[in-house]
Amino acid sequence: MFAVIKTGGKQYKVAAGDELKVETVAGAAGDAIVFEDVLMVGEGDSATIGTPTVAGATVKAEIVDQVRAKKVIIFKKRRRQNSRRRNGHRQPLTLVRITGIEASA
Repeated sequence: MFAVIKTGGKQYKVAAGDELKVETVAGAAGDAIVFEDVLMVGEGDSATIGTPTVAGATVKAEIVDQVRAKKVIIFKKRRRQNSRRRNGHRQPLTLVRITGIEASA
């Protein structure tokens, strides 16, 4: 069984046992969370598509760790002006493990 969930402004296709990095979700390692914005639930060839979400469908997950992404370098240079700026940014992420998908028929 798989599901498409929406969190942090992005959509993810998940199945039980998957680990993925999502935008920061409040909580500590080991906490259980529930994603209620389920856009689609499917098994095999059949799928239920929500309008916009599937009623009664939830995806349960467990927080594995709070991590940070690779550093992104922001470099701005104005040619012939002897002007340049260098900044870095590391996006905070949450590593989650999907524990189960529930869809009421």
